This record gives sequence, structure tokens and C-alpha cells, in this order.
Amino acid sequence: MVERRKELNQRYHRKKKMTKLKAKLVAAKDDKSREAVLGKIKLLSPFWTEASLAAAPAAAPKAPKSKATKAKK
Repeated sequence: MVERRKELNQRYHRKKKMTKLKAKLVAAKDDKSREAVLGKIKLLSPFWTEASLAAAPAAAPKAPKSKATKAKK
């Protein structure tokens, strides 16, 4: 089970890192920074393409949950 947990942790970390890198790619202003981010993405996922970024819906920032209290009956 330890090996499975290690593999899952690596997978979750890779997914978090990819979302951060995709956000950086979208925010990149010049070609130099864009190529640097693309290089990092290719290291994590060699088969990833920019077309998949355009096909996926843009991830909107999550709004904090409101702390509405329920009235007790």
C-alpha cells in the first residue's frame, strides 16, 4: 500500500503542477517565457499539446463558500 500511496501522491502533485504551468502559459507575455513554460510542461507530459489547452474549458477561480447559518426549527 505504501507504493500505491507514493504513486498517487506523485500523480496528484503532477496534476497540481500542470494546472499551475497551464495558468502561467496563458499569462505568458513574451515568447521567451512562453517557451520556458512549454519546456517544463513537456518534461511532465511529453504528449501534451497546446490544442488540448484550447479544447479544455478555462478554469475559473473558485469562489469562497459563504458561511450562511441555517435557522434552527
